[in-house]
Amino acid sequence: MLPMSFKTYLAESKNLHMEHLEDSIYMNGSTGVESSIDFLEAVTDMLVGNSSSSINITVKWDGAPAVFAGIHPETKKFFVASKGLFNKNAKINYTNADITKNHSGGLADKLKVALKYLSKLGITSIIQGDMMFTKSDISTKKIDGVQHYTFNPNTITYAVPVDSVLGKKINTAKMGIIWHTEYKGKTVADLKASFNPNIKRFKRTKDVWFDDANFKDTSGSSTMTKTETAEMRTLISNIKKSSKKAGGKFIDSLFNVSSPTLPNQNITYDIKIFVNQKIREGSTGIFVKDFIEWIEVKMQTAIDSVKTDAAKERKLKSKDIAVGFLTKNSKKMDAVFSLHAAISEAKIYIVRRLERAKSIGTFIQTPKGFRVTAPEGFVAIDHPSNQAYKLVDRLEFSRQNFNAAKNWVKG
Repeated sequence: MLPMSFKTYLAESKNLHMEHLEDSIYMNGSTGVESSIDFLEAVTDMLVGNSSSSINITVKWDGAPAVFAGIHPETKKFFVASKGLFNKNAKINYTNADITKNHSGGLADKLKVALKYLSKLGITSIIQGDMMFTKSDISTKKIDGVQHYTFNPNTITYAVPVDSVLGKKINTAKMGIIWHTEYKGKTVADLKASFNPNIKRFKRTKDVWFDDANFKDTSGSSTMTKTETAEMRTLISNIKKSSKKAGGKFIDSLFNVSSPTLPNQNITYDIKIFVNQKIREGSTGIFVKDFIEWIEVKMQTAIDSVKTDAAKERKLKSKDIAVGFLTKNSKKMDAVFSLHAAISEAKIYIVRRLERAKSIGTFIQTPKGFRVTAPEGFVAIDHPSNQAYKLVDRLEFSRQNFNAAKNWVKG
């Protein structure tokens, strides 16, 4: 099985899921490694002040739920939808009755607000955004002695001073949304995604506070110094060394090893599941011996769950093939995990520089009050190829998102 190209991945996923930069090696193999290095070099150029860089950075707002809105390409009517837009039996909502039929709970409530107010913006294509708040989500809290409007759509609490220009806009708005992706096509099935939509053409109304996700650093505080630039170049050099040690042919060979746990998939899917589990546990070190143990435990549970000898034999054989491959290539696998860590380290270095500029206060609510935190993360977009990767501190935010209870209901 060959690694999936990014364009194929984007077309199939409809931007419902975007890869972390370091995970590109598990999606695209050696090509993903090269792409990661290109991205990091281009972002570095941008932060040094090279205006010719093809990379654009957007802020990853921690909104929820995802909302799609616009004119349906076939019916030519305005609609709103959740990610159910791309289901086989698409959940498309033209009326409140449609929303009641297709959804439930908090999601239905938010989609009804979206249907009422987003129709006033004059959207002519289909655009996707993250809902930040509806009127009932806004609270007023004092932070460091200053009154703020706060809203908590997912994990992060956003805070805006009551007396600020932005605060006054949020106070009058019935909802808030951050737009990040536009879709065009003759049918829903044919829709193609493009990032960084031009929202200047949308009509402004006091009922909807909206913005794009573009990274804005009017202060210049994220610009890298000469020392930081040299440090970043060293981190990229380390990635290249790790890549050489792992070997492009071996990385690509992972796509030819069947997953022991997932039918019709390759072992890179198991690797991603394992990595996410380690992140939830707060682990920073990933090694092949732990991965082998994880597979053996998981597969033994699967073997014990089936009744026939034939089924047990099939699963046992699948496990033995995967474990045998990993054991035989343990040094190469540890080199792959080291490469993954090296890309992550360079990514975090970039993220820390981007975090120095933010337009809205971001906090994590704790039993002792609000703790200042960074934005959820960023997205790096290469416009010539329309590639995009998440730049997120996974130990901080992915782990919190894995474990956080949502204040809205899927449906």
